Amino acid sequence: MTLRTLGNSGTIVSDYALGTMTFGAESDERASHAMLDAFAAAGGTLIDAADVYSAGLSEQIIGRWLAANPDVADRMVIATKGRFPMGADANDLGTSRRHLRRALEASLRRLGVDHVDLYQLHAWDPITPLDETLSFLDDAIRSGLVSYWGVSNFTGWQLTKAVHRAIARGMDAPVTLQPQYSLLSREIEFEIVPAALDASIGLLPWGPLAGGWLTGKYRRDVAPSGATRLGEDPDRGVEAYGRRSAEERTWVVLDALHEVAEGHGVPPSRVALAWLQSRPGMTSVILGARTVVQLHDNLAASELELTPEQLERLDAASAPRTPDYPYGELGVEQRARRI
Repeated sequence: MTLRTLGNSGTIVSDYALGTMTFGAESDERASHAMLDAFAAAGGTLIDAADVYSAGLSEQIIGRWLAANPDVADRMVIATKGRFPMGADANDLGTSRRHLRRALEASLRRLGVDHVDLYQLHAWDPITPLDETLSFLDDAIRSGLVSYWGVSNFTGWQLTKAVHRAIARGMDAPVTLQPQYSLLSREIEFEIVPAALDASIGLLPWGPLAGGWLTGKYRRDVAPSGATRLGEDPDRGVEAYGRRSAEERTWVVLDALHEVAEGHGVPPSRVALAWLQSRPGMTSVILGARTVVQLHDNLAASELELTPEQLERLDAASAPRTPDYPYGELGVEQRARRI
């Protein structure tokens, strides 16, 4: 794999990360450990977790693998997240000092480590004052429990506020942003990506295959079935079959994706991942496989190089719809500078 810095930090990571949301849910411990073995063997170094993945079981599975493989574990960069509830208590959620302290302590216990390399706010908290959250993160870094911090699912203004407030207080700013990003989800390019680029923050995209849509397994007017994410739950999350299939843009993107994939003789998933790797600000694309076979197939995208013409074809097909203003033609005209 290609090596890159973890956002604007000095730590080096692989350009593909292993997402662990499937661990303990869609993948049992044996399958999860097999994926960790395969990822490490392929040169992967960034493991991305969260306390809420399988209600903590995912972190436990990772922790047992780290303990059983100390030599390999030493070169892994471990990332996890906190923000969402792990219980029913009213204070058991958010980015308050109280909740994040307990969440981080619990994650460290489950992972079996004395620190994490990257601790991420899993989402914005509209209730907790940002200064309170920043103070906790600063303390965690100074005490050695956390090396760097990042954010996930922030909007552009939230990211910019966090960056500038941290700098104004003389604290470490976030180094990474983890957003949903794929050929079918490019809306972050309007404001969020520019905000990240402006602050030299690296992107760690989740959902690069859009919940299976970009693997080529779904067809127009044929409801998914069988052992796939949408086959088991067609109404699952943002990638629900009814929602995606009703958009003509979905099929335009898939047609272009299949066309490019056929030209290379590779699965559509590899093309989708290679396209995402070409986007500005990319640090590491998070792979969320269910099996070792899927993971190997995804990692093979690192060997695929798309031509400028192919990238342009995919860009054009996947361009998100925009109103005339402020992102469309009228907005571009208004912002243009002519001498």
